[in-house]
Amino acid sequence: MSREPNLMESTMQARTNRLLTTALAATAAMATALPMLAGAAVSEAEAARLGQDLTPMGAEKAGNRALGIPAWDGGITEVHPDFEPTKHYPNPFPDDAVQFVITGQNADQYADHLTPGQMALLKQYPTWKMKVYPSRRTASFPQGIYDATRENATKVTLVDGGNGFTGATSGIAFPIPQNGTEVIWNHLTAYKGDTWGTSWAQAPVTTGGDYNLVEFDYEYDFIYGNQSKTASQRQENLLLYFLQAITAPPRLAGSILLVHEYADQNAQPRKAWVYNPGSRRVRLAPNVAYDNPGTASDSLRTNDDFGMFNGATDRYKWEIIGKKSIYIPYNTYELNSDKISISDVIRPGHINPEYARYELHRVWHVRATLKDGTSHIYKRRDFYLDEDSWAVHVVDKYDNRDQLWRVAELHSLNFYDLPMLSAGVEVHHDLNAKRYIAMRLTNDYDVVYKPIEATENDFRPAALRSRGRR
Repeated sequence: MSREPNLMESTMQARTNRLLTTALAATAAMATALPMLAGAAVSEAEAARLGQDLTPMGAEKAGNRALGIPAWDGGITEVHPDFEPTKHYPNPFPDDAVQFVITGQNADQYADHLTPGQMALLKQYPTWKMKVYPSRRTASFPQGIYDATRENATKVTLVDGGNGFTGATSGIAFPIPQNGTEVIWNHLTAYKGDTWGTSWAQAPVTTGGDYNLVEFDYEYDFIYGNQSKTASQRQENLLLYFLQAITAPPRLAGSILLVHEYADQNAQPRKAWVYNPGSRRVRLAPNVAYDNPGTASDSLRTNDDFGMFNGATDRYKWEIIGKKSIYIPYNTYELNSDKISISDVIRPGHINPEYARYELHRVWHVRATLKDGTSHIYKRRDFYLDEDSWAVHVVDKYDNRDQLWRVAELHSLNFYDLPMLSAGVEVHHDLNAKRYIAMRLTNDYDVVYKPIEATENDFRPAALRSRGRR
């Protein structure tokens, strides 16, 4: 295809986005000067833009013809005829053709639409490439999420210091964000389903491409935003219950992690417990947070890398850098399909690029800089969030020498029966070690999203011991 690779933001987009550009400049300046201000709800006049020039989630509804970005028209609203509940999601776009391929040799031509981390991966691995497809703005969510998001715009506020929010039990917390802290809370409050279970594996991959799978069963009860719960059942300040059970390898099987997550983390920090099958004891796990190594990850990711970012925001200053168009993984149905196996996905240095799909999307660029007097192995993190879903799709992570160290990408897809834009394969690269860890590998598993019946008692520490003996 003869698409011009170095297209900059056109005059057309400048006119279309002039209001947003002005707002971003103001909020970025404010974020730089006072990055941790307690947030304030926007005016009714500003909130009225939702569903008008902005989508119900706060994205620009208009497209950009020059860049090939379409207007948002509601996202996917129909279920694929071959879809079976709880199973894998058939690709709704099997006939889409690759427009062009970005490699280490031609990456400089596309640098305006790549992050530094993506550029580094292309330069470091000659076998890595990004197959670019037509951009499809498929993100869609339940009407209840749209309605709650509209209400939140005028009433939700950050707590002092920004480490939490008040005023909502559903919907995107800050659909018209005023600072970087609000943007990352949008990622944390994005709809992720109701009460459900799934199974998947993670692969910490050596430089030679070897790996031993770690297999998990997961159960989630998303209190915040849960569409099967009434407003009174969605408890104020409670975000979710999360249960992770290792099923393989045998030396790790039986270990269980339980997490309770909260909206106002000043008032109530995360609670976590672990069950050890050897001792048959349940213990508090305060280290399941921040930069402690993630479960069975070979130290290739931190606890707060899970889901691209999770947990408390208090160790960083959060700044809106702006909005730009980036090639991000999107509509990656093939990579997350049961038509291929995990062994087809894993390759030395990186996942198999033949199954990955990239599209040009507008993203929010938010920079997290470590605060003085706090600690974390990442001094700086640059987050790139899809405007239509608020899901973080790319993260560039820097060490204490200000050197690019790690790069993460989320290969998302739409669970169109719910609907929601969901996490798929999640990959965290260590550029120095030349290793990576691939997570959420569902290819060899039958259950992708299975609604479950669960009560509050099922996510209590007392329940872990009985689960471990099953």
